[in-house]
Amino acid sequence: MTTLNQQQVKAAADDLYRAESTRTQIAPLTQAYPGMDMDDAYAIQSAWVQRKIADRDPVIGYKIGLTSRVMQRAMNIDTPDFGVLLQSMRFNNHCRITHADFTDPRIEVELAFVLKDRLFGDDLCIDDVLAATDYITPALELIAARSFRTDPETGYTRTVMDTIADNAANAGIILGEQQFRPDAIDMRWSGGILYRNNIIEETGLAAAVLDHPANGIRWIAKRFAPHGIALEPGQILLSGSFTAPVIVSPGDKIRADYGPLGEISCEFV
Repeated sequence: MTTLNQQQVKAAADDLYRAESTRTQIAPLTQAYPGMDMDDAYAIQSAWVQRKIADRDPVIGYKIGLTSRVMQRAMNIDTPDFGVLLQSMRFNNHCRITHADFTDPRIEVELAFVLKDRLFGDDLCIDDVLAATDYITPALELIAARSFRTDPETGYTRTVMDTIADNAANAGIILGEQQFRPDAIDMRWSGGILYRNNIIEETGLAAAVLDHPANGIRWIAKRFAPHGIALEPGQILLSGSFTAPVIVSPGDKIRADYGPLGEISCEFV
C-alpha cells in the first residue's frame, strides 16, 4: 500500500520527467517524502512511464537490477528491482552517444533475453524461461541518475527508493549483434571484460546474477504475476549486471568483450 497520495506521486513523476527533459538532476525524492516506501517508488516509476508512453515512446521490455550481491550490499537491499525499457532507449552496436543527453551516465555489462513466447506465473523454473526465450544476446545498459546520488547542497545520499522511482536508473540499452539459442551457451560461465579507452575497468561472470541470468527473468515474472501482467513475445529483458557500473565522460570509448558471444562498443561524444 502506498503512503503517498496520487497528487504527490504525480508531482514526483513530473519532477523526474523534467529532470530528464532538461538534463538537470533534482534532489532525491526521499528528502521531500521521507516515508516513501517501495510501493510508492514503483507508483512514481509507473506514472513517469505513462508520461513517456503519452509521448509516443512505447515499452519494449524490462530491466532487472540489483541482482548481484555486490550491488545489493552497495544499496543496502536484499532484493532486486526493475525498470521499464522504452523504444527511445535502444541504441545500436558501435553507436555514438551524446554524453550531454544524460545525467551522470554509467555503463553496466549484462545479457539480454528476447522472448518468443508469453511468460507468466509465480512458479516458473529456469527451464520455463529458457523455453520461452527466442535468443540471448550480450548487452550494455546505460544508466543515468535523474536525481543526485548525493545532494550537493545537503550531502544527503539517495536511497534505493529513489533509484526505483527513477526507473531503476535506466536510460539506454545497447545490444550485441550476435544471437544465441538459450541451450547453445552456458550462461553461468558467460563472462564480460569491460574496457574504457582500452583500459580494463571491470570483469565478471553472469553467474553473479542470482546464480543464473534466467533467475533474473523468473524474478520479474513472479513480481508481475499478482498484477496479471505477463512478459510478452518480442520483449527485451535485461537480466541484471554482473559488473559494477563504470562512469563515462565525453570522449570515452567503451568496448565490452564477451569472448565467444562477441563484442559491443560505443563512444561518448
